[in-house]
Amino acid sequence: MGLMTFINGCATPKMEAYKETKPSLDLKTYFTGPIKAWGLIQNRSGEVTRRFDVTMHGSWEGDVGTLEEHFVYYDGETQKRVWTITKTGNKTYEGTASDILDKATGKLEGSAMQWAYQMDLPVGDSTYRITFDDWMFLMNDGVLVNRSYLKKFGITMAELTLFMQKQEE
Repeated sequence: MGLMTFINGCATPKMEAYKETKPSLDLKTYFTGPIKAWGLIQNRSGEVTRRFDVTMHGSWEGDVGTLEEHFVYYDGETQKRVWTITKTGNKTYEGTASDILDKATGKLEGSAMQWAYQMDLPVGDSTYRITFDDWMFLMNDGVLVNRSYLKKFGITMAELTLFMQKQEE
């Protein structure tokens, strides 16, 4: 019995749990125009290992969106990523970017969205194939909270927290 409680406690939340949550997240609406974000990465013991700021700009043509992200890490490193996001169904999406392996898949329910994808992540002189389990939650006042669990062999190795806020055009 104790083992089953532990295993159930480690289970991933189900999207259906967010079906009736508000405010409702509309990906096309949220990721249109400028967005500012602040983030941090924590290692397995919870220590903050990196902090960064992001400026984003999104645009859509029909069911295909482009999201440009410009990262500035507090240690001076910069990074750019351009996502192409395609609506594939009523509540489903796919995304590609140059550093994402294959494609990201996403599902939307209520105020939440889950993204899943893999990336070869450079760390020092090494590169690690990491699976990202991203959860986004729309809050009031144009704030979107993104919690990413970076996993290797199914074990969470790090967590990324990102706070986004829509900006005026």
